[in-house]
Amino acid sequence: MKKFIIERNLPGAGNLTPEELQSISEASCGAITHLGKPYHWIESYITNDRIYCVHIAESECAVREHAKLGKIPINTVNEVITIIDPLTSKALKK
Repeated sequence: MKKFIIERNLPGAGNLTPEELQSISEASCGAITHLGKPYHWIESYITNDRIYCVHIAESECAVREHAKLGKIPINTVNEVITIIDPLTSKALKK
């Protein structure tokens, strides 16, 4: 399984109501159920005009299939190659 960052351009995303966000969430969860393969939606970040989602899936193709099933816009999909955090700044032990 691979981790993906998905960018969805959605003008006004930051002004979505709780009901609209619930509807988007339900569409995503329903699409996962219909995929019939391992797929995990981890979380999404809402900005003014975009939604950035973190998903775990077998492939980019599966991510795009999820978006199609959920009728959720998708603009870019990028596979996460590695993750860094504050611990990365510590010297490597030899």
